[in-house]
Amino acid sequence: MELLHYVRLARRNWPLILLALIISVAASLVVTANTPPKYVASTSMLVSGHDRKGSLSTAYQAGVLSAQRVKSYANLLTSRRVVGQITEMENVERLQANITAEAIPDTVLLRATVTDTDPARAAQLANALGATFTRLIGELERPTPRSRATIKVTVVDQADVPKEPISPRPLVNLALAVVIGLSVGVGSLVLRDYLDTTIKTSEVLQNATESSILGIIGYERAARRHPLIIRNNGRSSRSEAFRSLRTNLQFIGVDRQPRSLVVTSCLPSEGKSSVSANLAITLAQAGWRVVLVDGDFRRPSIPSYLGIEGGVGLTDVLIGTAELRNVTQLWGEANLHVLPSGRIPPNPSELLGSHGMRQVLAQLTESYDMVIIDAPPMLPVADAATLAAICDGTLLVARYGKTRREHLVRAVGLLSSVNARVVGTVLNFAPAKNSQYYGYGYGYESDAEEKVKTPARV
Repeated sequence: MELLHYVRLARRNWPLILLALIISVAASLVVTANTPPKYVASTSMLVSGHDRKGSLSTAYQAGVLSAQRVKSYANLLTSRRVVGQITEMENVERLQANITAEAIPDTVLLRATVTDTDPARAAQLANALGATFTRLIGELERPTPRSRATIKVTVVDQADVPKEPISPRPLVNLALAVVIGLSVGVGSLVLRDYLDTTIKTSEVLQNATESSILGIIGYERAARRHPLIIRNNGRSSRSEAFRSLRTNLQFIGVDRQPRSLVVTSCLPSEGKSSVSANLAITLAQAGWRVVLVDGDFRRPSIPSYLGIEGGVGLTDVLIGTAELRNVTQLWGEANLHVLPSGRIPPNPSELLGSHGMRQVLAQLTESYDMVIIDAPPMLPVADAATLAAICDGTLLVARYGKTRREHLVRAVGLLSSVNARVVGTVLNFAPAKNSQYYGYGYGYESDAEEKVKTPARV
């Protein structure tokens, strides 16, 4: 499942991977084109001891002495004394950086390597280095100026002019660029996916809230200008999604069907008001007696969605300046009743948790089959939790790509602390490919939907 998730992640974000690959390959081509070629020339030398008497013990001692010397000679090869004899003094340090010397393990052989941008010069410097070193050892290993040297160094392999450069290697650089580009592209996707805690799948939403998903509302460009599903006579995938939500709502607890439902979200701009309004419209279209209550006393939005007057409403009923029947408005052909929030009070939480609010809620549930309350977001204020504590159920709305898992967990925890019942969740603004629609039934209700009976009043 994890592998399939990452395969889908790579397929959804292939342009990012392609961009990383193009940048990496382009950088490789630029570096290769601007890197001067380098050639390597090597010479090998044998370190041996002089055997003046020819005895076996003397030969053995000479061999041991040669083996001891060879490691020190590797360091001596790159010294200023040696390098200074084959180049100008101002170029000694640069040439030292381009010379490597090594003692071949388990042998008495030395290998000196010179790197240069000119192949002929690389071979010339390597051969000059071998000749200079052999002469220097002959001078250093004499006990006295007139005696014979105890150790001698012999050049066994002269350096040849190299034909191919060791760098740059275009094919190797290109292969490395492809690997780096793919690694960076895929790695950045995996890291972003790991750090991204927003809700993008129904499984993550269900795990975060530990409740069932009642609806997935697809994203439509026109929904921002026309948020209600009555546009085009309800013939749209978004309308079908709300009809599916309505159907699923009928099956949440057959023995404990909610009569009052709080619709809320974690934070603002997650679409809880449009879900409240469209769910109320969809239920009313099916013959339910529905009242939509604007319970957001801080930023009421139901009047602007439905195009009604919201200056007088629930707050006036709670403070006793108006009666419930006088501020409830009838909206649309589906006989949907709407109770606006009214004037914005200075103490929203106190009003929503008051005894008067319980009485209003009892009257509404007595008169209607379903009371839908559009509540403020859960996390900024306590209003939604206050309403959820006195209602039958809470519907939690999450926005695709915006709502975070930790916010949902915190919201569910707040609802649990007031013993509120979360009846389900809705994933809002989901991309069309995540919306799970089928190829028939668009734009009209099926016979089964048309024959939904109005639930009996208790």
